[in-house]
Amino acid sequence: MAFPKKRRYDRTEQDNEYFQCYSDITIHEEMLSDTVRTHAYRMAIARNHTALTGKTVMDVGAGTGILSIFCAQAGASKVYAVEASAVSQLACDVVKENKLEGQVEVINSTVENADIPGQVDAIVSEWMGYGLMYESMLSSVLYARDRWLKPGGLIFPSCANMFIAPVNDATVESRLDFWSEVKDMYGVDMTSVQSFARKCIMGKDMAVSSVYPEHVLSHAVKFATLDLNSATPEDIGNITGSFQFCCFGSSLMHGFAVWFSVVFPGESGITLSTSPYGEETHWKQTILYLDEEVQIEQDTRVKGDIKMSPSENNPRHLSVTLNFSIGGGICRTKVFQMGN
Repeated sequence: MAFPKKRRYDRTEQDNEYFQCYSDITIHEEMLSDTVRTHAYRMAIARNHTALTGKTVMDVGAGTGILSIFCAQAGASKVYAVEASAVSQLACDVVKENKLEGQVEVINSTVENADIPGQVDAIVSEWMGYGLMYESMLSSVLYARDRWLKPGGLIFPSCANMFIAPVNDATVESRLDFWSEVKDMYGVDMTSVQSFARKCIMGKDMAVSSVYPEHVLSHAVKFATLDLNSATPEDIGNITGSFQFCCFGSSLMHGFAVWFSVVFPGESGITLSTSPYGEETHWKQTILYLDEEVQIEQDTRVKGDIKMSPSENNPRHLSVTLNFSIGGGICRTKVFQMGN
């Protein structure tokens, strides 16, 4: 049977779908409920009040406007809250409710089409997506930087780091074991279904899930850093790195976990981390599953390289290519997708 080719979206259609998604209040509720995320921005902006007082700020992808309001509260004389989705009207209401109409101007536009009168002293944006780059707005932040940011201006956050570590996934283990336990429950042997279940659960789709410290099998490796003051569109379209791990002990390895941290400017060096060793955020961690679990032992070596890039079918989606070997075995390659 011949299957139709995947439809390749044009950029206008992709953008419309993206901004329509962000008109759903559920997304904004989730982000504002993430106190780790929101408090980090609030503290980073407040601690830079000296640098922001009397200055002009652009908020890229302002959403309901809370980061714009934080900037105004820190002393910014003018904040351009640029938001392309219909939620910009809610941002207008929030600004009015907080009596900041004189400082915060909401602009219902994409950043690329926004009309900003003159340069700005700082850019603030919560652009990060799952796995850092899924549905990321980073390209718009770089566009705003190159077009409007004054030399030496501030970017919140100013740097992003990416990490990877091998992991055991107890939930996957339990789901796979389930099929060998059906006989004890109902008298019907379904062990043969386990291989199909493994293909479904440990497929090519990236999973967003919580990883706990006890399931991390080695010290994490930082495989990439993005400096937002100098990164180019080419840099963020081809994020690569390598890794080498020495595992802690005997366990089943189900895959790799990827997470990120972002660092804000200023002497305080506030960091927002999505590490499994910290307080959970709505980003959780991104899991890249092996085709099948592998038994590892104390000091098992795992090494390889990783490449992250926009999906071929939709640049707002994410593709990850992983080349790796475990315990000196053959090198394996697996390509993962998020959003396709």
